[in-house]
Amino acid sequence: MTQAPTPTADTVRRLVRSLLKEGGDGTGGPDVRPVTEGGEHSTWWVGTRHVLRLAPDREASLRQRRELRLRDVVRPHLPVAVPASVAHGEWAPGLGYTLDTVLPGGTAEEHDVSAVGEADLAGLLTGLRAVPARQAEGLGVPRTAPRSLEALRRMAVHAAERLDAADEFDAARLHQLTPPAAAQLTAQPGTAVLVHHDLKGEHLVVGTDGRVRGVLDWTDAALGDPAEDIAGLVLAVGSGAAVRAATLAGYGARPCLRGLWLARCDTVIRLTDRIEGRDDSPLPLLRTQLDRAWEPILLERLTDFKEDEAEP
Repeated sequence: MTQAPTPTADTVRRLVRSLLKEGGDGTGGPDVRPVTEGGEHSTWWVGTRHVLRLAPDREASLRQRRELRLRDVVRPHLPVAVPASVAHGEWAPGLGYTLDTVLPGGTAEEHDVSAVGEADLAGLLTGLRAVPARQAEGLGVPRTAPRSLEALRRMAVHAAERLDAADEFDAARLHQLTPPAAAQLTAQPGTAVLVHHDLKGEHLVVGTDGRVRGVLDWTDAALGDPAEDIAGLVLAVGSGAAVRAATLAGYGARPCLRGLWLARCDTVIRLTDRIEGRDDSPLPLLRTQLDRAWEPILLERLTDFKEDEAEP
């Protein structure tokens, strides 16, 4: 198997010069520097107005091409911005790139989301639900089966015990999620919608005023469980803000609580993996996400759901 080339600053600089027609004499042109957050696509800042993403393999290239088409489909449905590509193609044989405009603002890791920003998030969830599933499938967006909350709960219980021994977490907190409660929060049939599937803090563009201005990186989008995006928001903005946004978007208690507990179990498992050397994510970020997910909220006290509860 031929190994994919490793992009360098010179590689990026030459490509950018050809795309933006700057520095044609081999000198000058916009400054390029690698993006430290994320990096799945070998991402580079290009000056202050553009970002270049280089797909590292053919599978990533396929997902990137699908993302370009999907962004055009979701854009009319969303109240927040989606990046636009000013150029795309191949940076090496079979390996794609896209040069996107930068959406102004910071990330949800840098700025707190305001009450009006929560309404923006509600509009995001509402807009995703409005995208016709058949249209998304026609672009090649895959369907994903809902995760088993009970299986995740069992993994989290074992992980929590190890965190407890390391004085990182009180394992008793997971006792709130009993096997019957996990069964009650099973994803309901026929509720699959388009989900971003990676709504972490670095993918939410947030202004200094707390408004959510845009959403980045649509390569993991799928037709699946809307609770996954609620879980992503829990990690990005905290339990209270995520559940308020989901409720404002029309989701009932069941998907909100399911998303909350997916996030809580995930944070316990990921922090354990990091401490035990199976994950290289930044430790401060994982601890922050754990704190956000375990914020107490009133809704989690509810244990009864009407079986005929209508969900959008």
